[in-house]
Amino acid sequence: MALDGFDSKFTDFPDYILGITEEIWEKRGLDTLHHYYAPDITVRSPSSIVTGNTGVISATMATLAEFPDRQLLGEDVIWSGDNENGFLSSHRILSTATHLGDGVYGPASGKTFTYRIIADCAARSNQIYDEWLIRDQGAIVRQLGIEGKTYAAQQIEAEGGAEHATRPFTPDQDRGNVYLGTGNDSEVGERYADILKSIMNADLAVIEREYDRAAHLELPGGQTGHGWADADTFWLSLRSAFPNATFTIEHRIGREDESMPPRAAIRWSITGTHDGWGAFGAPTGAPVHVMGISHAEFGPWGLRREWVLYDETAIWKQILLHTG
Repeated sequence: MALDGFDSKFTDFPDYILGITEEIWEKRGLDTLHHYYAPDITVRSPSSIVTGNTGVISATMATLAEFPDRQLLGEDVIWSGDNENGFLSSHRILSTATHLGDGVYGPASGKTFTYRIIADCAARSNQIYDEWLIRDQGAIVRQLGIEGKTYAAQQIEAEGGAEHATRPFTPDQDRGNVYLGTGNDSEVGERYADILKSIMNADLAVIEREYDRAAHLELPGGQTGHGWADADTFWLSLRSAFPNATFTIEHRIGREDESMPPRAAIRWSITGTHDGWGAFGAPTGAPVHVMGISHAEFGPWGLRREWVLYDETAIWKQILLHTG
């Protein structure tokens, strides 16, 4: 599809997303954020909300100072939209970086990290104008030898204690979406959305019905799993921590492209109370918002590969801010 209003050097929308990511991060074109990011963009991540491209530039510089050799390897761009209504990309990235500078992860450790990010970016006329981004903070801190709960506690202390600490993102902080799309009507996206809704409605049998027995799973905290039992353990431990919370499909894309398996990208949320045992320990009654993004690929025997991201440190921070 030809891109109206986009730079002619980009052959299609995935090429645009992959191209500007490399240009900004690896080619050090931070100034191009004034060009590629709208001046009033809202970037939501589990840890905070940033408004305006100047805030994005500041955050990008801080990250590069801490991880100067950082690479962003684009694994996939699952997208929807058109020239008339704008586009939405769900961009899955494998990042490698060496901790060579002091920063939010503490004094430079010299350790090399590998972790994933998924960024949902709305774009039109050569600019990103709305964004939802999840970085696997749990994977990063684990590779530093720190558990997610401990890191969240250290964050709160470093930010001046519970009264002054930055609040993780919750929907009440949002100024409202500029991008109002909900994805597309692909059967692949609908199939994956139905699987997630079944799991969240306690129909765990859907895993054996819909997952390939040899499914490969990439999960929060840099964890890897295989097969039905690992899928069941992961999803059950998440849902059981928030058994009465509301699960919402925020955005749904399905695609069937040449040389690619049928695949889907779902942005979802869990909003409610930490009132069950599960992935986050003993129930605390803390109000929690979980921002999640998942990608899936399907094969002849069902869901064969799945990538799930949420920021466990942001969830722990919400719990600890509530419990003191």
